[in-house]
Amino acid sequence: MSQVFARSDFYTEDDYYNLPENVRAELINGQFYDMAAPSRTHQEILNFLNTEINIHLRSKNGSCKIYPAPFAVKLFNDRKTIVEPDISVICDPYKLTDQGCSGAPDWIIEIISPSTSSHDYVYKLNLYATAGVREYWIVDPLEKRILVYYLEKTQFKMTSYTFQDKIKVNIYDDLWISLLELRIPGT
Repeated sequence: MSQVFARSDFYTEDDYYNLPENVRAELINGQFYDMAAPSRTHQEILNFLNTEINIHLRSKNGSCKIYPAPFAVKLFNDRKTIVEPDISVICDPYKLTDQGCSGAPDWIIEIISPSTSSHDYVYKLNLYATAGVREYWIVDPLEKRILVYYLEKTQFKMTSYTFQDKIKVNIYDDLWISLLELRIPGT
């Protein structure tokens, strides 16, 4: 993930919402970071997880909603950080606005690519923990691994899974996700 539009001062959410329609970028601490177009494998995983989670949420008829990227998430009230997670689950309807989400989602999933891995594994992990995201998944298609971070008090606890495992969603008592039915191109 490369920094774009570098300048000495900081950008704000006004700059973010005024980006050209063909530009995808995240605003983190006042700096823009370019978001490359996702691969087909990335989109297959995104679609699979979005569908599985959405089926569960709809069956519960509760307040939680799921939003796949592109979906703007303003993590803080500082006007200088807006991210676009691959999947955001928000259970507090008061956080939802016409522009996206204002506040920490309950659950975020990022599907990494080689160009974003260090950003998702380190920087976003700390950003999401600070914001109070309750659960954060990092899905690594190359390693066929999912790291599940669950916020307990002020720290994330981590559990590692493979694409062969049944994965417990910690924010729900009755949701497990298996990627065994996922058909990844080229495998």
